[in-house]
Amino acid sequence: MRYRPRYNSERVFVGETSGGVRSVRIYTDGSCHGNPGPGGWAAILESRNHRREMTGHDPATTNNRMEMMAVLEALRALKEACVVDVWTDSRYVVDGMQSWLPGWKKRGWKTASRQPVKNEDLWRALDAEAARHRVTWHWVRGHDGHPENERCDLLANEASVRAGNADGRRSER
Repeated sequence: MRYRPRYNSERVFVGETSGGVRSVRIYTDGSCHGNPGPGGWAAILESRNHRREMTGHDPATTNNRMEMMAVLEALRALKEACVVDVWTDSRYVVDGMQSWLPGWKKRGWKTASRQPVKNEDLWRALDAEAARHRVTWHWVRGHDGHPENERCDLLANEASVRAGNADGRRSER
């Protein structure tokens, strides 16, 4: 069963434009207590004077899946095609989207060593969502004082704790 988070408000706003296309800044982080174990993700979406925080969790997951879910759910929340800047502390996400994805697709979702791509379901979904937008990927060093990354880290960790108490349920903060 595919998980779709519930939203506390309407789908995300979009604000300023870049060449007629709206611009959005997304900051993300994922967390997992044990790997695998209960995990959480968080995203902050900003556009003009608007800011929205999103979180979700999974009682049995990995850190990489939570990093990917944060970006995926943030992109899914956009109502229309946008110019998007994504900031994440996950080299896995940035390298996957910027470097590895074309090769995986060319090799039928196999790695260079001909092994199945881990998290293929999320990579496919992330590829499809990113294709709707003009995305620029930015890596930020984690735990280095970046305000939005620090906030996402806090929210993702809180969501991870909720996942440990969730008895198999997934929800959004």
